[in-house]
Amino acid sequence: MYMIFMIAICLTALFTCRKPDENRAEALFFIEHFDDADLNERGWYDESRIRIAKHAWAGKGSIEYEWNNELKSCGSAGVRHLFEPSGEVYIRFYLRLSKGWGWSGRNYHPHLTHFLTTENSMYHGPAKSHLTLYIEPVNGKLRLAATDIQNMDMPHGLTQGELKGGYNGKFYDSKEVLFSDDKWHCIEAYFKLNTLDIEHDCPIHDGVVRGWFDGTLIVEQTDIVLRSTDFPDMRINQFLMAPYFGPGLLPHAQKLWIDEMVIGKKYIGLLR
Repeated sequence: MYMIFMIAICLTALFTCRKPDENRAEALFFIEHFDDADLNERGWYDESRIRIAKHAWAGKGSIEYEWNNELKSCGSAGVRHLFEPSGEVYIRFYLRLSKGWGWSGRNYHPHLTHFLTTENSMYHGPAKSHLTLYIEPVNGKLRLAATDIQNMDMPHGLTQGELKGGYNGKFYDSKEVLFSDDKWHCIEAYFKLNTLDIEHDCPIHDGVVRGWFDGTLIVEQTDIVLRSTDFPDMRINQFLMAPYFGPGLLPHAQKLWIDEMVIGKKYIGLLR
C-alpha cells in the first residue's frame, strides 16, 4: 500500500512539473557554460580570441577578460550571438571582478554586455545604433540602459534622450552599490519593447526594464519607450559581450570573469 502511495505521489509530481519545464525550455534562446574556448562551434561569431579560466561559478571554466599593466585588453575579445527575433529578452549570467577592482570614476564605463535589434546588421557596433540595450556595472551599481544615436535623423527622432557630447541614453541604475568584492554574483535583466499606436503614429509607454542582483529585484521600470513608430517591425535578435573601458578610464590592471549564461525570451530564473 505504501509503495502504491509513493508511486502516485511521483506520478503527480511528474505531470505537475512537466508543463513548467516545457515552458522554460521554449523560453530559452541559448545557454553557454564557458567550459572551453570552442564558442564558434556553438553559434558565437565575430572573434575567436577566447581565454577560458579554470576557476568558475560552475563547471570547468569561465570566460576571462583582462587589462594588463599597459592598460590594454589582453584577455578574451568581444563576441556575438544571434537568436530568434523577439519583442522581449531575458539574460542571466554570473560575474566576478578581480580583487581591488577599480572604476572609471565617470558616470559611464565599463561597458559589458549588450543587445541589438533587427534594425541593424549582425556586425553593427553598439555605440551608434537604432537601439542598443546595456547590462553593466558602473561605479559599483548595476546599470541597465538604452541608446539610439542612429535615430537622430529619423522622422520621429531620438527616443533615449537628446545628444550630450556625442552620445545619448537613459539609465536605470540600482540605488545601492552592489559590486564591492571579488566574489561571484548573479546578474539578471529583462527588457520588453514598448508597443506602438500605429493609428495615431505614437509609441505607448509600456516598455519594461527589470534587473536582479543575486536573485533580488533591484531595478524595475514598466512605463518606458524603447522605440518609435519608425520601427514597427523592430525585434531584439543579437547579443554582444564586449567588456570595454574607454581610453584613459581604466585605473589599473585588472580582470573579470563571466560564467553560466542563459538568454531567453522571458524570465527564467536560476537554472541548476
